[in-house]
Amino acid sequence: MKPVALIIGAGDATGGAIARRFAQGGYTACVTRRSADKLEALKMQIELDGGACYAFGSDARKEEEVIGLVEHIEANIGPIEVMAFNIGANSPSSILEETGRRYFKIWEMACLGGFLNGREVAKRMVTRCSAERRQSIIFTGATASLRGSAGFAAFAGAKFALRALAQSMARELGPKGIHVAHSIIDGAIDTEFIRSNFPERYALKNQDGILQPEHIADAYWMLHQQPRDAWTHELDLRPYMEKF
Repeated sequence: MKPVALIIGAGDATGGAIARRFAQGGYTACVTRRSADKLEALKMQIELDGGACYAFGSDARKEEEVIGLVEHIEANIGPIEVMAFNIGANSPSSILEETGRRYFKIWEMACLGGFLNGREVAKRMVTRCSAERRQSIIFTGATASLRGSAGFAAFAGAKFALRALAQSMARELGPKGIHVAHSIIDGAIDTEFIRSNFPERYALKNQDGILQPEHIADAYWMLHQQPRDAWTHELDLRPYMEKF
C-alpha cells in the first residue's frame, strides 16, 4: 500500500492545496472535514490529476472518531507517513462579549483536535521509524501563535497551546525519528473569506501581497523532504510586504 498523507481540515484553500501537493508527490491523500460532502470537489480534482484520494467526514474534537479514522486508514488504505493538522477556528470576539462555551469550542477545534490526531498518528509512526523512512507531523499555526491581538483572546489562547503541543511532541518524538514541525502563517491567504470580507487586502494579490495556498503547500512538502540532520521545527511564512 502506498504511504498516506492525512490532512485534517482540508478546506478549499490551504488544506486542499496540501492534499494536492502530497498526492502529486505519490502519496495517497486522506482528507477530512466535518462534512465529507464538502470534500467531493477536492477528491475529484486529485483523481483527475492522477492521484489517489479518500474523503472522510470526521470531527477532529471527538476522540472516538479520531481513533476510528486512524485505525481505518492504517488497516485499509496505507501507513500514515504525513499528518498535517490544518484546522483554523479564527473567529474574533471582544473579551467583554466572549462566552465560556464559545471560548472552549475554539480551543477544542484549534488545539484539542491537534492533540488527538497527533497522538493517534504518532502511536503508529513510532512502530516503524527507520533512517530510510520519512515521517512528519505538521501543525498549522498563525500570527496568533506568537502574539494575542485585541478581539482574539480565544483564538490566540488556542494557537499558543497548539504551538506548545508541537514543541513538546518535537522534543519527545524527534529523537525517535519523527519530524514534528509548526508552521506560522503570518498574513492573509488567498481565500474566498479574504476576498469577500477584506477586498482591500485581497487586491494585494496582484502584488504578491497575500499568501497563495499552493506556495504554503510547497513549504510543507519541503519540510517533509528535509534530511533528519537538518530538520526545521518552526517555519514562518509571510508575504514580503507584511509587517512583523
